[in-house]
Amino acid sequence: MNASLHPVWPHAADIVMIPAALVALAAVEMFHPQPHDLMRLDVNLWLAVHYAQIPLFALAGIAVAALVRDLHGIAPTLCRIAMFVFATSYIAFDTAAGIVIGIFVEAARASGDMNAWRMAIETIWTHPVVGSAPTLALPLLAALGSSALSVGAAAAAVALRQEGRSWPPLVLLVIASFGIAIFRTHAWPGGPLTFGGMGIAAAWLLWEARRA
Repeated sequence: MNASLHPVWPHAADIVMIPAALVALAAVEMFHPQPHDLMRLDVNLWLAVHYAQIPLFALAGIAVAALVRDLHGIAPTLCRIAMFVFATSYIAFDTAAGIVIGIFVEAARASGDMNAWRMAIETIWTHPVVGSAPTLALPLLAALGSSALSVGAAAAAVALRQEGRSWPPLVLLVIASFGIAIFRTHAWPGGPLTFGGMGIAAAWLLWEARRA
């Protein structure tokens, strides 16, 4: 193990808490409704999932950054920056495309005139920056966040490989990080495969470090 690492890292709590943040996000996203028709959403479940995702996105970013704790250099620094960008982008995106949409749909049903709310709901939903189904390509915040997640995971893998970590968990960490980008959703299958895979990779890496 590189001498730059703290001699007792990772602590036993790290082995539980770092993977747990990623796996918890994956578990929540298993229940993420598929929004085929916004006006027919299960609003209670939709809002519960999106409220839970706000702290979990932040914790997921912290968890990946924690894998390069006490490491110095370009790769660890890039990982930390990328995970900050991921967390802030996805929290902003999820607030607008998730929570605001859910509140509007709930209000539309309560009003008794859902059509009066349809334009406002669809305007947010198709917005090129904060929407979830923009008219062109991907929403900016979602694209920025998913790209930052992959960059952060790749940077962490480079830094950890330099510390002597084995290839299999590093490869899993990087490949899993592309799930949201490939499936273009953090609902099933994108989110659960991404954060579940990254959680397994993190647990593997921490177990190896603990043994070393």
